[in-house]
Amino acid sequence: MSLPFAVLVVLVALLAGSLYAAAEADPYKILGVTRSASQAEIKKVYKRLAKEWHPDKNKSPEAEDMFIKITKSYEILSSEEKRSTYDRYGQTDDTQPYGQYRHRHSHFDFDEAFFNFPFNKNSRDFADGKYALHFDQYVNNVVPGSFKRPYLVKITSDWCFSCIHIEPVWKEVVQEMETLGVGIGVVDVGYERRLANYLGAHRTPSILGVINGKVTFFHYAVAKELLKQFVEDLLPQRLVEKVTDKNQLEFLNSWQEINKPHVLLFDQVPAVPLLFKLTAFAYKDYLQFGYVDQGISDTADLLKQFNINTYAPTMLVFKENIDKPADIIQAKGMKKQIIDEFMSNNKFLLVPRLVNQKLFDELCPVKQFHRRRKYCVLLLTSDEESFSPGNQAFLSFASTNTREVLRFAYVYQRHQQPLLVVDSKPSSSVVILERRNAAGKTLYKPVTAWNGSEEDQQALVDELERLHKDPSILNYDATLPELNNEFASMFIIRWVYSSYDYLTEVVDDILHNNWREMMPLVSLIFSALFILFGTVVIQAFSDSSEDKQTKPKGKDGLKAENGSPGGASRPPKKSFVEVTELTDITYTSNLVRLRPGHMNVVLVLTHASKNILLSKFAKEVYSFTGSVTLHFSFLNMDKHSEWMHSLLEYAQEALRHDAHDDHQAANRRADYTGYVMALNGHKKYLCLFRPVYTGEDADAKSSEDESGSYRSRSVSTLQIHHKLDRLGLWMERLMEGTLPRYYVPAWPGLDKITPGK
Repeated sequence: MSLPFAVLVVLVALLAGSLYAAAEADPYKILGVTRSASQAEIKKVYKRLAKEWHPDKNKSPEAEDMFIKITKSYEILSSEEKRSTYDRYGQTDDTQPYGQYRHRHSHFDFDEAFFNFPFNKNSRDFADGKYALHFDQYVNNVVPGSFKRPYLVKITSDWCFSCIHIEPVWKEVVQEMETLGVGIGVVDVGYERRLANYLGAHRTPSILGVINGKVTFFHYAVAKELLKQFVEDLLPQRLVEKVTDKNQLEFLNSWQEINKPHVLLFDQVPAVPLLFKLTAFAYKDYLQFGYVDQGISDTADLLKQFNINTYAPTMLVFKENIDKPADIIQAKGMKKQIIDEFMSNNKFLLVPRLVNQKLFDELCPVKQFHRRRKYCVLLLTSDEESFSPGNQAFLSFASTNTREVLRFAYVYQRHQQPLLVVDSKPSSSVVILERRNAAGKTLYKPVTAWNGSEEDQQALVDELERLHKDPSILNYDATLPELNNEFASMFIIRWVYSSYDYLTEVVDDILHNNWREMMPLVSLIFSALFILFGTVVIQAFSDSSEDKQTKPKGKDGLKAENGSPGGASRPPKKSFVEVTELTDITYTSNLVRLRPGHMNVVLVLTHASKNILLSKFAKEVYSFTGSVTLHFSFLNMDKHSEWMHSLLEYAQEALRHDAHDDHQAANRRADYTGYVMALNGHKKYLCLFRPVYTGEDADAKSSEDESGSYRSRSVSTLQIHHKLDRLGLWMERLMEGTLPRYYVPAWPGLDKITPGK
């Protein structure tokens, strides 16, 4: 009897263990919800628990295990199929007892089932080669494309165990997201290290999203529902407006203000479908999107007004007529291809207003082939109330005279002055035009003044018939400049929204990054604060000591007020500037053996220009004479031109900066009058000032007016007293240390190459 009893004990123990494991893996108990809980309740509870048990915020030992259980439970209960399977059979593939081998890597939480890993990369059941991204492909295709659709990118590498683990989830998400229009990419760090560094992905696996050229990292556990939510969160928040009976008139009536058709989607789910959000993002420049929830009472009048079938999603497009949709589509399970075709056919109003050059290019494209001609019938009008009947008559005319080769549009004259080239009449008028090239050449013909009368409409019909038979009736030509962007004033609003999105991303990164990753940023911030604080303290003590030194004490006190030695910002000591001549006698003391940290500012002049240039030089540098590290000299070109040529061989780059041809360059090298050099004798480098003309030259100005084009003047033609106009600004840059430096291997000897004059 002992053996059967032992077997019975073992069976009871196994049964108890399995029951305990099943209870431990019950997703309802883990999340703390009832079996009748709605998806909204489950999602709300999950977000609260995930925030509470996230290992980055909860430091308890069981936080990581609990977070994994919460994530897996939500993945089961958020999927109707998996939830139904669990309710029926008590388990799914995901409710097996959680394993003991867990690995935390790059913010992902995994239950890795280590011994089942296929170590051979080629044995994976999901090939990433189709979606492989290269650096050039990312820059040239993905970044521009991200302004029309978001991209989901996986960072992976060979022999990455965690990468193999997330692959089934990644495959399932990719298959679903790709059908919705989300771009997919895979970056293999082993082959595309440059791209991975460019994206800021330094761990594998990593998942990130790209939208509007901006990269956002995925920080949560790799689960299908979380990845779908991540893609949805990438999209701007104001893409789709919720429309009810109360605001439907306001929504539809805004077509004239924003110059776009309006799209309404009717569906029974409370949340806007992801496919519709992605479509709204792709066509945000052309259409305004709204969503009507058929399941609430506030939309009953809308459903009745447009006779909406509640058994299938319905999409309506409204243009100028808000009482009747211009187009309609209704089907269960709408596919992306059908929606794209529907949107492409309704991108513009029947008679749109030309508000920028981009819209003009799309509505009235440049002629490419004879059979692809597009004629633009353009109404030049105003937004004043008195013009409204004529504008409405033009809309009615366009609705009854649509043709494949005709595009009707209108402009407000006061907003689009460039288009008045074709007709400058103050009243409304109609013009037919055809664009011939991208440079703006246009053929056109003014048709008639327009007030919407039957005579005006008949005249326009006759001209269109003549145009159909003989395109040569467009017998005027003009070159149109680029149109004004009437929505440019909205840049500030877009900038505010972009700033908000950027700050949100920064806060999100701070919340989800651990302290190890945050250390470089924290170190940088504290270093900057320390430097700033140290600078303020040092400046405060420096100012205090200077105040003590400048207390007046009789005559000495008066002298201290004029300036103390040292310091570039101190006031001048004297009421004049000491300028010595640089000769073979003063050459050694003023240059070759100049003390470290000191510089000699040398003015280049001739006998004829000496008095004028020295006077101007003294005025420009006077405010800098308080510095004991600056010395001022002048060099006579008539005596030492060879020395100048030899020295400036090391500054040829500066001399060629404004030269337009060899002849001008030669003249520039021959005449150095008005040049100023800052020479550092110890470190053997020079900074060069070239004369800049800022005065008026009547003769040159009149010649410019006659020729109609700008002509550069050489330095030799500059008036002497204007050559040093910008020297003060140059001296400020010299003191700041921002001027380019030209190093000299050895100072040329002034006494050896001075010609005998």
